[in-house]
Amino acid sequence: MARKKRKRIKSSDIQGLKYFDQLAPLLERLHSVGTERDKAGNRKLFMDQYCMMTLLFLFNPIVDSLRGIQQASELESVQRKLGCSRTSLGSLSEATDVFDPARLREIVEELGGRVGSIGHDPALKDVRTLLTAVDGSVIKTLSRVAEAAYLRSPSTGHRTYAWRLHMQFEVDRHVPSLLGVTGGSGKGKQDERYVLGKNLESGRCYILDRGYFKFALFNSIHDAKSNYVCRIRDNSFYGPEEERDLDDAAREANVVRDTIAIIGHDRKAPDKPTHKIRVVVIKTTPHKNRGKSRGHESDGYLRIATDMLDVPADVIAQIYKYRWTIEIFFRFLKHILGCRNLLSTDPVGIEIQTYCAIIACLMIVLTTGRKPTKRTYEMICFYFSGWATEEELLAHIQKLKQA
Repeated sequence: MARKKRKRIKSSDIQGLKYFDQLAPLLERLHSVGTERDKAGNRKLFMDQYCMMTLLFLFNPIVDSLRGIQQASELESVQRKLGCSRTSLGSLSEATDVFDPARLREIVEELGGRVGSIGHDPALKDVRTLLTAVDGSVIKTLSRVAEAAYLRSPSTGHRTYAWRLHMQFEVDRHVPSLLGVTGGSGKGKQDERYVLGKNLESGRCYILDRGYFKFALFNSIHDAKSNYVCRIRDNSFYGPEEERDLDDAAREANVVRDTIAIIGHDRKAPDKPTHKIRVVVIKTTPHKNRGKSRGHESDGYLRIATDMLDVPADVIAQIYKYRWTIEIFFRFLKHILGCRNLLSTDPVGIEIQTYCAIIACLMIVLTTGRKPTKRTYEMICFYFSGWATEEELLAHIQKLKQA
């Protein structure tokens, strides 16, 4: 059955391009990236233009594919505002071979530095380290197995059915940062623990799920002058080295045990802790596994390992709650910003698209002073699609600032 022909994009389908004037100076530094080999000056598509087109894809639902971007590049208004000429599909596809996504990370860090605290929890006022949730999320490249069978990694030549985004998320400022893109197998250098271990910084409190439970990683975080709050598996063996009394605040937070613990069966093993580890046990709702896609079972107790020995147990419980902030952000990134729809199946292209999505989030935060939400993103999309006026968009933003 023939595929339904896509509706051709018209100038009336795209408005709000003047707001890209604010992004142009920010991305201008990327203009020369990938031009080193272009001695004859034949290159027509530059990295700053490619990123602007990717941002147009993120904010305008009418531009929903690489071909849509190519069609939009034919419009005079788009060419004028984005400073580009008509672009071919071949040039857009070839972009991932010459552009460097690491240069976008510099821009993300610069924008992130402009964001102040937008969600500080008063209960965590005594925590001096920067709360940073860490996780990975898999993006499937193709839905059809027949096509996926022919997709191979450009670096290894192996078939690749999915890619994994490794990310960290500053809870207080709502600032995300991409650590890298790897294959989806989660083995070797694709392992989440390996990727985090290569990107550790001092002065952070890393909030981790049980997939990160590894003594070697705990030791590396501790040695980097940072802290960790990590859930450990329900069947982890640990014995008390020092039991601690629970105060009223801990009991109110459903903490049932607080102990300096000896974790594991063999402390002489090569992978063993080199510092004291504290285990805080929190009573929660039991969870039974009802299918492969419904997650792990839980016996109704969260066991949280940390090297923070002096922080009250109820604060440790509160810190771990913020691990879900990165889960919510991944959902926003994939389901709202459309990063499930990949413009490229090459890891470089995925990095560029993800960094552009993070830039879009940071621009929303800087403009509104609030966390990006589905309603705000929808209003921006309505405006870029011509369904909302500029006055209606500005009224929405002003309402957010007054809230």
